[in-house]
Amino acid sequence: MHIFYGKASLMDYLKSIKTIHSTIGFVPTMGALHQGHLALMQKSLLENDTTVVSIFVNPTQFNNPEDLAKYPRTLDEDVKKLTNLNPNIILYAPTVEDIYDGKPVSESFDFDGLENQMEGKFRPGHFNGVGTIVKRLFEIIECTNAYFGEKDFQQLQIVKKMVAKNHLKVNVIGCPIYRESNDVAMSSRNERLSARERDEAAIIYKVLTAVKEQFATKSTAVISEWVQKSFGNNPHFTLEYFTIADEATLLSCTRKNKNKKYRAFIAVLVNNIRLIDTISLN
Repeated sequence: MHIFYGKASLMDYLKSIKTIHSTIGFVPTMGALHQGHLALMQKSLLENDTTVVSIFVNPTQFNNPEDLAKYPRTLDEDVKKLTNLNPNIILYAPTVEDIYDGKPVSESFDFDGLENQMEGKFRPGHFNGVGTIVKRLFEIIECTNAYFGEKDFQQLQIVKKMVAKNHLKVNVIGCPIYRESNDVAMSSRNERLSARERDEAAIIYKVLTAVKEQFATKSTAVISEWVQKSFGNNPHFTLEYFTIADEATLLSCTRKNKNKKYRAFIAVLVNNIRLIDTISLN
């Protein structure tokens, strides 16, 4: 398995194997790999000649220093998982110095307002950090296709916007959410949950599926009030936000339009561990 810790050697290697017709698939991750990540990689392996995976805990997208410090880092285990999946995967595991050249600061982006909704309201500067790292990785790898999970649907839309505005030649592909046996959306942060917390977190998707059932007949205000009560009765969970939004603009829906696609978004704190999820409503 090819592992690169510096961008110069990675770029040289990719240039040596690239042809005019070959394709490179790319899966950016922050490590602590789970089956959801591996599913993205499997799709890339099927659709491209070469697959590159990055593992990099990006400091500029964390507005909470404690969250950054506690984010799981399991590079040795991750390498084993990648090797078992396919030893031909190319791994890029850079240092902060290699990515940021000694200046770990974010660029400023205009995502046409997508960055001001949901996650953006609760994590100031987060999407500037996301835009910065994804843009740099795309420029280093020069990938044909890049794969992102729909659990981070707002991030997916923002990456697509960044690609369009910067005229980058990469296809951004959203992939279905991969869930645990109790339907909790797979996330590296799940590793920080206790067994009890992980089990009880099943309420998040149960609430979302109930929201989908209610969406056809009830107003968004009524649904939102019901969601608030659902978590208000549970002392182990703190509802950070719930919203029903237009998939394209991410603006909250106050009045339904049959010609628009809507999605429910939720963020919940479990023992100060932040879990997000989403579901398409129509």
